[in-house]
Amino acid sequence: MDSRFEHGERLTISERVIVAPTIGRFRPHDDVEAGMEISTGDAVGEVHGPGTVVPVLSPFYGVLQGVLSLPGERLRQGQAVAWLRVP
Repeated sequence: MDSRFEHGERLTISERVIVAPTIGRFRPHDDVEAGMEISTGDAVGEVHGPGTVVPVLSPFYGVLQGVLSLPGERLRQGQAVAWLRVP
């Protein structure tokens, strides 16, 4: 047996995805752009649903690599909105 896998596979993924908290249309914040530092709890946009506006908050700290959803795009709950490179 390969000794690299004796104790289970170790993943060192340095990227994370921010997802939509609910259904609705996505509106990114104007100041959000690739390369900016995002802190845990920062909003990257909002989801406008039936009678609600819910912020899309990052659960992670990292550098924004890109926004994956287009302005006005209809989102499902849990759909990827943006991705970060984390330390």
